[in-house]
Amino acid sequence: MIRTVPTPATPTGRTDGGGHGSHGPIRSRPTMTATLLRDGHITADQISKALARQRANGHRLGYNLIELGFVEPRTIREVLERQLGVRGVDLATSETEPTVLKVIPREIARRYQVFPIRRQGDTIVLAMCNPADWLAVDDLKFLTGYEIDPVLSDEYSILEAIETHYDEDESSYQRLLDNLGEYELEVIEDEEEEDPTALAAQVEAAPVVKFINSLLADAVHHGASDIHIEPYEDELRIRYRVDGVLRQTVSPPLKMKAALISRIKILADLNIAERRIPQDGRIKLKMGERVIDFRVSTLPTLYGEKIVLRILDVGRVALDLEELGLSESGLTGLAHSIESPFGILLVTGPTGSGKTTTLYSALSRLNQPGVNIMTAENPVEYNLKGVNQVQVREDIGLDFAQALRAFLRQDPNIIMVGEIRDTETASIAIKAALTGHLVLSTVHTNDAPSTVSRLVDMGVQPFLAASALNCVAAQRLVRRICAGCRRTRRYSRPVLEDAGFKSPDLQMPFHEGAGCGECEDTGYRGRIGLFEVMPVTRAIRRLITEHATTEAIRGQALEDGMITLREDGLAKVKAGITTLDEVLRETALV
Repeated sequence: MIRTVPTPATPTGRTDGGGHGSHGPIRSRPTMTATLLRDGHITADQISKALARQRANGHRLGYNLIELGFVEPRTIREVLERQLGVRGVDLATSETEPTVLKVIPREIARRYQVFPIRRQGDTIVLAMCNPADWLAVDDLKFLTGYEIDPVLSDEYSILEAIETHYDEDESSYQRLLDNLGEYELEVIEDEEEEDPTALAAQVEAAPVVKFINSLLADAVHHGASDIHIEPYEDELRIRYRVDGVLRQTVSPPLKMKAALISRIKILADLNIAERRIPQDGRIKLKMGERVIDFRVSTLPTLYGEKIVLRILDVGRVALDLEELGLSESGLTGLAHSIESPFGILLVTGPTGSGKTTTLYSALSRLNQPGVNIMTAENPVEYNLKGVNQVQVREDIGLDFAQALRAFLRQDPNIIMVGEIRDTETASIAIKAALTGHLVLSTVHTNDAPSTVSRLVDMGVQPFLAASALNCVAAQRLVRRICAGCRRTRRYSRPVLEDAGFKSPDLQMPFHEGAGCGECEDTGYRGRIGLFEVMPVTRAIRRLITEHATTEAIRGQALEDGMITLREDGLAKVKAGITTLDEVLRETALV
């Protein structure tokens, strides 16, 4: 779900105690002014002058009282502390961690009138004019990916801190380059592409070239799977997806937007003059001895083209079934299904759950000189030596079904089809499995037993599904606890019981990550799979043929020894591999 972040209300008419432009239970202007008058900090004439200035510049009343020299920032802050009942902070004397400034860019800090002070694990301590503005807090949680611990400060001190601690655009650009580091990259052009030397020469001397090279290499260095470049009205946000979670990184000056986007489109051989429709391309880069593919996707948005680069680094992926996180019984069931000379193995789960990696790992085990392996993929994510891989192109009519029909005329032993999503593809896959071929594919379902119903809904006859299916494996990905900062954690008995734990596990110590430099204070580093492997036994085949419900098939699978996604997750929690929070987020209790 894509969430639109609202622009905060205009500051006109606000006071440091709230006003019409604020959210939350903040008291009105007379309360603050009455307090200042009563305590002798200001006079009625000074308030009149400050209000007149406020109407001209739109800042809060307290800001104008401070700027005119009528009162000290500390006085405004102390009054608001008493009114709101929240703790305040003196930004002039408090120490600020330089690294936390990268989490909230200058433009965001000014828009929301906030200043980041320090980072504590997955929480940012944030100075705000109005800590009770929970809508703003929620927006900032969404924008940063961190929890927010709001503390009180006045507008004048916050804006002064922003000007003091954030560099101007020109120096900020150099700081971004320094943070990313220095990398040498070589662009590898596809043989069939036109030589873009003339075009590249026009931008080679521009600073944006160095920035893009450093950005791509830095994302690979951090183990990112995707790079998101997102233009907004007053900022250009860049985020990496690391271990399945988006993290905000550098935010280049907004004036670089056109140059950055154009540079990436040139590298991906896209039409830089076309900004109205989505485009897809590919960049191949060489980092040292490693060759890395970037799949580029552009999308026109309200404030320009958003670009997402999917990073395909085969050197970072262990294509080994034994390294995926399968339990002993799950690995046995999956291995047995792919050792069959015919039939279908289906891997199911949502987008980004690691299905393709599981299939590639199976193909790596099956890839022998004596077999002919053919794949139809969209896109081809990794090049496997000895495997005939076909890129599906639906724009020219080469879809999964047509590729499968062609494969059957190519004397295959093993076929992998990227996804079964329609009746025609499902029918051809079933036919191939029943005529002596081993077929590997994916479908989108929530668990293994419901896959049978999905095939029937596509138009596959139950008796054909029962005959063709060897095994169905559902999977999810959860983050691993960082080994460098792992610590003990205890959960309450009700939480453990609701999750599915039984005695004596309720008293055992569990683990979490405290956050350290190795995991960038997230407490997690790397991911591991949760698996629900359902071999299609004789009893399950009989149920499928009899049009049994998903619940009946699930009951039989559990009786046959199937471990559910939740049970596999709880086993990994007990082993200290991941946290209960991760498992609860990705699995349902059956």
